[in-house]
Amino acid sequence: MHYFLHLYFLVLILCHPHVVASLDTENFKGFKLVKRDQLSHNVAKFKFELPTPTSVLGLPIGQHISCRGKDRQGEDVIKPYTPTTLDSDVGYFELVIKMYPQGRMSHHFREMRVGDYLAVRGPKGRFKYQPGEVRAFGMLAGGSGITPMFQVARAILENPNDKTKVHLIYANVTYEDILLKEELDGLTTNYPDQFKIYYVLNQPPEVWDGGVGFVSKEMIETHFPAPAHDVKILRCGPPPMNKAMAAHLDAIGYAPETQFPF
Repeated sequence: MHYFLHLYFLVLILCHPHVVASLDTENFKGFKLVKRDQLSHNVAKFKFELPTPTSVLGLPIGQHISCRGKDRQGEDVIKPYTPTTLDSDVGYFELVIKMYPQGRMSHHFREMRVGDYLAVRGPKGRFKYQPGEVRAFGMLAGGSGITPMFQVARAILENPNDKTKVHLIYANVTYEDILLKEELDGLTTNYPDQFKIYYVLNQPPEVWDGGVGFVSKEMIETHFPAPAHDVKILRCGPPPMNKAMAAHLDAIGYAPETQFPF
């Protein structure tokens, strides 16, 4: 199914050269919220409509968008987010947002209702993925840092010509905090030889077969491919986690040029 979606997208571009990306790198553009699904007490999935049913967002793999909103005081706030959709998902894009009690942009998303418009600019980011550029990725994600990893993993796995292997360690506080779990488990089911995930929880439930505590050097050594020139490590999470992971990766021997923090 996904293979044909990619084929459709390619044919669309070739047969209709007027198909253009919806994003603008210089100016914010408004996109209408057409669906909102509350996934948990503080997480929701927002579906935004693109200008036409065949429009694409125009976001390169590994890049993100800037979203602008208003905080509690009515002040402008701008924050980066990575959609969970790809350009093979034509006509719309989706954001999975974790809303924090004190988060300034979280307030804006909490207040958003179907029919409202979100101001978006992009694409942005230093990471650009080329299919097959490495043999394997090790991905370290914490909390909402899963969204760029999910985007890159989907793009790899849904491309039948890309044989890159993906090894993901995903850390959260509780089981309820795991974002996109159903989608991630779906990738494991559909691409068992290419995609591996290891969940780590700080406060696991009584019955739990994943990792416990914080992500350790030993967990990385067990679940990631060994350091090599054709292995790249991506990481995205809260600042304390990023700092700890960088130290672990250096200690294991991953060269600085093979590490990329989002």
